Amino acid sequence: MKMIAGLGNPGREYAETPHNVGFRAVASIADSLRGQWRVEPQFKADVAKVAHGGDSVLLVRPMTYMNDSGEAVGSLMRYYRLEPADVVVVTDDVHLEPGRVRVRAEGGAGGHNGLKSVIAHLGTQQFTRVRIGVGKPRSSGEDLVGHVLGRIP
Repeated sequence: MKMIAGLGNPGREYAETPHNVGFRAVASIADSLRGQWRVEPQFKADVAKVAHGGDSVLLVRPMTYMNDSGEAVGSLMRYYRLEPADVVVVTDDVHLEPGRVRVRAEGGAGGHNGLKSVIAHLGTQQFTRVRIGVGKPRSSGEDLVGHVLGRIP
């Protein structure tokens, strides 16, 4: 089994923000593979199990808010007895142009609080991360938090 965790923030007010591209990415995978989301309160996450190429894939949307995402990812990894190498984390990246994607098999958090949390709860940087570019604030007057939590134009 593999796990793909899309990071984001729960709630309608965050649904269409750049910070939630991870949520939207795993939702798109679930839709295309006919996955059914279910709430797993003991893991503080929504999960959907799907099959792809003969493999089972656990899709995860942590409901802990971005900065505590590792709590859900780590507990699900341990429950399903997965290795960090079986985990893929999808998140936003302000250092990449909008729409650009970067995949790395390991590495640091790059200043991303959600990734910092996942690294802390997995106890390693040895997991795949897929970073989706959301770009930097368009104007010097817009702060980073306002940018990633603002609505996508």
